[in-house]
Amino acid sequence: MTIVIVGAGLAGLRSAQELRKLGYDGELVLVGDETHLPYDRPPLSKEVIRGEREDTTLEPRGYFDEHRIELRLGSAATALDPVNRVLELADGTRIDYDRLVVATGLRPRQLPSVPERPGVHVLRSRDDADALRRAAISSTHAVVIGAGFIGCELAAGFRHLGVAVTLVEPQSTPLASVLGEDVGALVGRMHIAEGVDLRTGVGVDTICGAERVTHVLLTDGTEIEADTVVVGVGSTPVVDWLDGSGIEIGNGVLADATGRTSDPHVWAVGDVAGWTVDGTVRRVEHWSNVADQVKVMGPALLGIEPGATRAVVPYFWSDQYELKIQALGSPSPDDTVEIIEDDGRKFLAYYVRDGILTAVVGAGKAGAVMKMRAKIGQPT
Repeated sequence: MTIVIVGAGLAGLRSAQELRKLGYDGELVLVGDETHLPYDRPPLSKEVIRGEREDTTLEPRGYFDEHRIELRLGSAATALDPVNRVLELADGTRIDYDRLVVATGLRPRQLPSVPERPGVHVLRSRDDADALRRAAISSTHAVVIGAGFIGCELAAGFRHLGVAVTLVEPQSTPLASVLGEDVGALVGRMHIAEGVDLRTGVGVDTICGAERVTHVLLTDGTEIEADTVVVGVGSTPVVDWLDGSGIEIGNGVLADATGRTSDPHVWAVGDVAGWTVDGTVRRVEHWSNVADQVKVMGPALLGIEPGATRAVVPYFWSDQYELKIQALGSPSPDDTVEIIEDDGRKFLAYYVRDGILTAVVGAGKAGAVMKMRAKIGQPT
């Protein structure tokens, strides 16, 4: 049997590793559109931008030889023929498969009003991070569009390097759509204390400059000088190469609770995958989710009886300045939020819905957050 994994990021690599761990001894091909070996993405917006880390490679090249994982890097998947079970790549290569795993992840969402020009950046790949690092070294004023996790982390990274930063967010606070306005306000307060010019409730109208960006015009008419602009307004699943395949697409590649798609020979895992759990399609864009998914998908793909599983409490984090913001559970902006601790910088918040503790979020409160793991999902 030949198993082909499309996507050479964390989800693709962990899928390959889990299959070998489960005893699969057949052909295993890992396809990636980048030329880099599989690497870790979270450090890109943190240590890499700050110049504190160069290499984020997850495994050395020798690892793939040792575990007989064939690498096909530098050519993206362009089409899938599920009838003949053939994957087509941009360089014309055709790869036959018996089972295929979709792990193509995300690509940054673009703003129609923001044209491509020197000085305008997005962050997804290692090459993007290297370009942003070079820009940060020579930049004097950066405008970051979007105060989600990537935008907030980049704003913190630029400030660490002494760059003036304006952070623009159409919502009322940073991270409002993820953590709600109460906790978002605490995150915004932290950025303001670090010298970030935080503009909320306003969007970007135009990126200005003839040959490269010179300033940004906001929707309220304000002009902000800028020699670097970063667009961080979210991402979309990479699914366009599956057009015409017949595989069901919705919120990502739709799959059942084990990762199996509408085609019984095709599976999906990671950021691109919308798994149906308890009747609800859930697509989770968090690093720790991958490890949980591959332990379920691997046995199902190989037809192995799965071992005992434990209830998984979602977990994600964000490093901003010297603080680690951690979240256990599934916070929602619609939850009732109780601020348990707030010392002016560090904080701890509980999220409650219908009398149930749904999440705990803390900044600089690792112990207080982690001790609540067993209480997530329990009545308050």
